[in-house]
Amino acid sequence: MSQLLKSSGAMAVATLTSRILGMVREMVYARFMGDGWVAGAFQVAFTMPNLFRRLLGEGALTAAFIPIFKQKERSGDTRAMWQAANAVISGLIVAAAVIIALVLLGVSLALEIGAWEARVHLMLSLLRIMFPYMLPVCLTAVLMGMLNARGYFFIPAMGATMLNVVMIAFVLWVAPRWGHELHEQIYALAWGVLVAGLAQAAFQWPALHREGFRYQWVPPWRDPTVREVVRRMVPGAIGVAAFHINVMMVQMLGLWVDQPGAPVIAPYNYAVRLMELPQGVFGISVATYLLPTLSGLAASKDWQAFRHSLRHGIGHLLVVNTWAAVMLVVLAEPIIRLLFEGRRFGPDATLRAAWALQFLAPSLVAYSVVNVLARAFYALDDTFTPMRISIVCLTINLALSLLLVFPLRQAGFGLANTMTSALNAALLAYALRKKLRRLDWNELRRAALRLIGIALITAVITGLVWHWTRARWSPETLSVRIGQVFVPAVFGTLAYALLAWAARLPLATEMAALVQSFLSARANPGRMHR
Repeated sequence: MSQLLKSSGAMAVATLTSRILGMVREMVYARFMGDGWVAGAFQVAFTMPNLFRRLLGEGALTAAFIPIFKQKERSGDTRAMWQAANAVISGLIVAAAVIIALVLLGVSLALEIGAWEARVHLMLSLLRIMFPYMLPVCLTAVLMGMLNARGYFFIPAMGATMLNVVMIAFVLWVAPRWGHELHEQIYALAWGVLVAGLAQAAFQWPALHREGFRYQWVPPWRDPTVREVVRRMVPGAIGVAAFHINVMMVQMLGLWVDQPGAPVIAPYNYAVRLMELPQGVFGISVATYLLPTLSGLAASKDWQAFRHSLRHGIGHLLVVNTWAAVMLVVLAEPIIRLLFEGRRFGPDATLRAAWALQFLAPSLVAYSVVNVLARAFYALDDTFTPMRISIVCLTINLALSLLLVFPLRQAGFGLANTMTSALNAALLAYALRKKLRRLDWNELRRAALRLIGIALITAVITGLVWHWTRARWSPETLSVRIGQVFVPAVFGTLAYALLAWAARLPLATEMAALVQSFLSARANPGRMHR
């Protein structure tokens, strides 16, 4: 049975728990904020510290540091391994503190000097509160990477539950007491983000402490590990964070084109959050598992196993995320109505977010592949190739966003991201084939072609069932809204699974075997002890 499925599957369970809580957080956020200018200002402000999390935390820094950490672990020198970790964490604290100080100074000066319109003034004020969040969240990412390298996947993935619980608590209990108007109450959410980041970082420490880690300040200025990490991560900061740089760019553009009654930023952001649910549950789980795995195989020069693990990971992503993309495209409207509609989030807001999601969801497959391929390059100590490809794709994405936002509004952002994500994945695959000389992807290509046909048939079946439920049920009650999502989703999922099994896709049959083995073990627990 595939070790990839077992390890990433256990992590996916924890990630699913945190992602469900994250979706609950987005639900209460949507009902509390709606999709107007206040919601747009908050989401743009929140995006900026999140971008630095990707640049300095779970993206480039982790991808640069974990292979080094893993090499020191393999050498058996535990003292050197923890010394390297302390040096990198010390360097991160210094770098984050400098960036935070500069940004807070710049934002404060902008607020004092500039005469901004209400939405820009609110965005800057919220940014000044939330930007320090980047330090604990970057630290969390490094601690999670260390735990992953030590073989822990479940506990680190559960850390996000703390973040979501705190943020939900601030929406439900703190914000209503913060003021009378939404533009006053929104400040409580900003403080909630900061407190939640601290709680998430604290959650990681006990497991590392049990492993023997004790933080000690190590001057990072001349440390060889820090220098090597910086050398690797500078290009990788763009390579891994491409999607999130895209999000920030289009949000700043959206802040410019936002209009009363026709918002762009918040509807697109809600679509992004929905797409990130399946991406986080399985895509990030597989990519996180593969980084230390591929790094270890590259260090031992086992290229056959390297290609096999990479091919296996991408294959599982294609099977799972193709299904997820079809469901999000076809059922965008009923999903958003079920999750978000209520209070300040009305029917018009549902249609605006669904319009964005239908154009953005197809990027789920390509973006998942980009995550895995980028980590393959980092395992090979090549950070420049993903950087160059990302620069090209970022430039094209911004140009397409400018071109498409006016005729398609928020859907233009989604379409631009879908197109550039596919281009990014194709260029990375081509570059990796040149680097490894061969990838042995013939079987994977055949499976992908069959999946396209399966996805089209699944979309038709799901869409027909959705239109049947819409014609007969009015979505005025919660039970009807649930039925309009799950009835077509069940029919579509069954069709997808049966078609994949009938097509004898090796990856689909392996996943079916894993489920069958689990059910058999549950039905006959005594067999496990014989």
